[in-house]
Amino acid sequence: MDPNNPVVKLCAEGMQAEFAGKLDDAKALFMQAWEQSRDDYEACIAAHYVARHQPSFKENLRWNQESLARAEAVGDERVRDFYPSLLLNLGHSYEILGDQAEARKYYDLAVERVDELPAGPYNDVVRRGIEGAQQRIGK
Repeated sequence: MDPNNPVVKLCAEGMQAEFAGKLDDAKALFMQAWEQSRDDYEACIAAHYVARHQPSFKENLRWNQESLARAEAVGDERVRDFYPSLLLNLGHSYEILGDQAEARKYYDLAVERVDELPAGPYNDVVRRGIEGAQQRIGK
């Protein structure tokens, strides 16, 4: 991600607010990023973060679906590294809503894509998330 992109900057500020426990500020920053999105790439990023602060699991699922749809609409390598996390988040949304079959589908898709991630902390976090998900749903 381009750290100079205004939407990326807003999401980074939102993450800092989250870490500081300022959840209302984080939510506002993520929504501002969504509202300022100019294309599918920026909307994909913003929707990913907006999903984190929804009042219901159904809304969380809707925003995760939006983020994935926007990533698919980008259609190039800029979003390649997003897929494992996006798929993991979708699986988790379905799992929480009690749809184990859909959860498993998205967790399996995340497994198929995780090897595309470069080695490093982000890769480690996503892999741990996938492993935990598979343990929860009995894989």
